[in-house]
Amino acid sequence: MAKEVERKFLVRNDAWRSRVSRVIAIRQFYLSIGADRSTRVRVSDGSSAKLTFKFGSNLPERDEYEYPIPLDEALSMQAFAIGSLIEKRRHLVSHGGYTYEIDVFTGELAGLIVAELETPDHVPDAALPEWLGREVTGDQRYSNAVLALSEKTHSTITALAS
Repeated sequence: MAKEVERKFLVRNDAWRSRVSRVIAIRQFYLSIGADRSTRVRVSDGSSAKLTFKFGSNLPERDEYEYPIPLDEALSMQAFAIGSLIEKRRHLVSHGGYTYEIDVFTGELAGLIVAELETPDHVPDAALPEWLGREVTGDQRYSNAVLALSEKTHSTITALAS
């Protein structure tokens, strides 16, 4: 089991783009979503897959269990998905000894950009990069599980990102 401290932020500007070390194409979907738990399947770059269980509602800290699964099994599980498929391009950016994951959503959620910082500890606000905007860690509207269940239109998502 791994405890994770996950903080989420909107992105203020494009200054992070020049520091990207890697980009990963992600397609993910949920098999179950509850108030304090979720089961997710994520396919990365169309070549590998993971099954993830998250427990707890005490944001930003939750229990997370993640396991690699065969790609063909992951793809077949999509038939049991709840809600919409989440599609995004994850950009990895290093700053201050931490790796930030900047998710640029595509598909139905195009226009939304969210930065995540997952660490075993809490990073002080003074150590955060200047290109981060408003923190949305406790705002469930930005949870991937909630976004997958959402019936929001493109214009509503774009308004959320503003």
